[in-house]
Amino acid sequence: MRITSVEVIPIRTPDEGLREAPKRSWWVTTPFSHFTAAHDLHKTIHGTPPDGVENLVVRITTDDGLTGLGNVMVGVAAARSIIEFHLAPILLGASPFDRELLWETMFRSTLNYGRKGAAIVAISGVDIALWDLVGHATGQPVYNLLGGRTRERIRCYASQLYATTDLDGLAAEARDLVAQGFTALKQRIGYGPADGPAGVRKNLELIRTVRDAVGPDVELAADAYMGWTVPYAVRMIRAIEDAGLQLAWLEEPVLPDDIVGYAEIARAVDTPIAGGEHEFTRYGFRELIERGAVDVVQLDVNRVGGITEADKIWAMAAGAGLPVLPHAGQAHNYHLIMAHLNSPIAEFFPEFVPPVGYTLFWRIFTGESVPENGSISLSDRPGLGLALNETFVAAQRAA
Repeated sequence: MRITSVEVIPIRTPDEGLREAPKRSWWVTTPFSHFTAAHDLHKTIHGTPPDGVENLVVRITTDDGLTGLGNVMVGVAAARSIIEFHLAPILLGASPFDRELLWETMFRSTLNYGRKGAAIVAISGVDIALWDLVGHATGQPVYNLLGGRTRERIRCYASQLYATTDLDGLAAEARDLVAQGFTALKQRIGYGPADGPAGVRKNLELIRTVRDAVGPDVELAADAYMGWTVPYAVRMIRAIEDAGLQLAWLEEPVLPDDIVGYAEIARAVDTPIAGGEHEFTRYGFRELIERGAVDVVQLDVNRVGGITEADKIWAMAAGAGLPVLPHAGQAHNYHLIMAHLNSPIAEFFPEFVPPVGYTLFWRIFTGESVPENGSISLSDRPGLGLALNETFVAAQRAA
């Protein structure tokens, strides 16, 4: 079996009310929160690209007609060129079973401009497609290729609850998620250092609103999305703890390269610190783990290097006694979670809610698992168990 085609399909975001509005009633802190109010520059980091393309599908085909699917959700313009002009020539004519050799070849051939960022994102999309392809070739779901089932169902936490001034609406949203069967939730923090003491108070109000709405028995995590400084993070987390608002974890308090800062925060507070969504490859995670920077490893399989590299990081975390809770939903995450004992829960993005780029996969693919009473099951369909939604892809495919 040999690879005969590596196709990149650019997908535009639909227009029917899904693109980001100029004014929002919700927001989240961002890296800009260090020097301006988070919600004022939210579109700078989450805005739709000028061509509307926010997602790439990678489709790899072999000489016997089998295909595998992967996708890219960030840095799509650069990743598309890297896949088409650099990675595809490496793959053509190769066996899809040689995933380890192919990964190292792609990684080492992009070292002079890669190592992190768009090059690894491109490799990730290709690698996910290779695993899906091998699953189809062997007639096995990807989780069986990774080691098999570790449980019948995967518990999920609902990941939404953006910051808002409508606290009644936030409480109602939280209660609705619990009514759907979720026993764990994650909300977004709305204020950072530039918002001053009032922002600290408003952050506490946001967390208290959700906690009071769902009661003490629902696990609640919070995401600062790289929006704080180290001193602010320590002060804010201690304020949360002093208010009796226990968090399951606090996610991405500072910029991802401030590993020393991560470690300082982790030592200074009792709340578990989560990070890694914006880290790349085993080399980046080795430093995070060895420095004691995170209590929860949150790699993004779409960015870290795909399933081949993610599997190594899962093992590194297991050796350090750390849980892995990958960023985002999607089938490739669930297959990895199913095959590893150190992943007690999975993130779940509700369908068709902002930010659109994170949930567009619901329309691109069919076969994604949907929670029932707060947990999902995985089928035994080959590969990732997905198929392209051909009608949607045809309508939204860019040139």
